[in-house]
Parts: sequence; C-alpha cells; structure tokens
Amino acid sequence: MNRPLLFLDVDGPLNPYAAQPERRPDGYVTLRVPRSGTGRDDWDLTSRRRPLRVWLNPQHGRSLLQLGFELCWATTWMDDANRWIAPVLGLPELPFVDLGDVLLRERPDGVHWKTAALVDYAGGRPFAWVDDEQSEPDRTYVSAHHPGPGLLHHVNPRTGLRDHDFRTLADFAGSPAGQGTLRDGPQAGRSTPNS
Repeated sequence: MNRPLLFLDVDGPLNPYAAQPERRPDGYVTLRVPRSGTGRDDWDLTSRRRPLRVWLNPQHGRSLLQLGFELCWATTWMDDANRWIAPVLGLPELPFVDLGDVLLRERPDGVHWKTAALVDYAGGRPFAWVDDEQSEPDRTYVSAHHPGPGLLHHVNPRTGLRDHDFRTLADFAGSPAGQGTLRDGPQAGRSTPNS
C-alpha cells in the first residue's frame, strides 16, 4: 500500500519568513541563497539586490521523515528545494510538483494557484498539504475534485512548523483516512488552522 503524500511548501512552513526580521527563531539556522540560485529571479525584478534569507530548523527533516508520508515539494522552489533546502534539513532528494505552468497565476475563483496541480499530482491518493496560503476556496476545490482523503493544514508563516503541526500530520498519516481505507467517503479538504 502506498503511503499518503505530504506536499511541502518551503516559505511559511519550513522557512518562517514572516517572523520578526531581527529575531531568528530558536533552533533555526540562517541560509543565504543567491537569488539566481533559486531559479525564481524571473518573477522578482528586485531579486538581484541581495541573497534571499531563509531560516530552517535542521530538526524538521528528521521529524518529517518519521511521519509516515511520502514527501514531495509543493513550492515555488520546485527542484531547487533539493539543492538548497533538503541538505540543511537532512532530507534525501524529493520529487516535486512542477508548478511552472501555473506559477503565481491568480485564479478568478479564489482557489490558490497550486491547488489544482496538487490534486492532479495526487491522482486520488490520500494527501496532506502544509502551506501558509490556503483558504476556504481551496478546501472546497479539493472536496469537489479529489476522490481521496486530503488534509489542508495551514501553517503560520510567523512560526513555521511546530510540535502541534507534526502531531496533526502524524495523526492523519496513521488514521484510516491517511491510509486510504475510509469506507464512508473522502474527507478531502479538512483543515486545521493555527492560531
């Protein structure tokens, strides 16, 4: 049986970019990534000024690997996450959702630009998605278009992943929903907001 997928966003869940700029969170290290090294400078004309500051907690890699998911990048970093983010976290090279065709394209229905691509990639498999930009239209879209269980888990970009986030993900991965054995229909679109 396949493990459920865990779609990982970098900026927000792993890199708490919205934390106070002068205070690196405890347990985090600072990574300086040249903007040209991320493959993202096409959409940010101001990016050539200074390297991108990324805060990462090296303990998160081990915690993610212990959750029981098949990990997959779901981020604007795409494959560059394997170059810059994975080594700091101690993660192996991971597959990634190629978001090139939809990258940052706003939808008129309010659904996040990643959502449809993640549902397509999952192909009906149970999945959890950690991100800081999900909303009710995303939950509605997943419920309508994904035949399997799904957990949309919002992570506060000021704090990044915390212990309670890992517990929520572990609970989903170990549940009948996460194992794809629900008999009463999918629970797609469930979410757990962080306060």
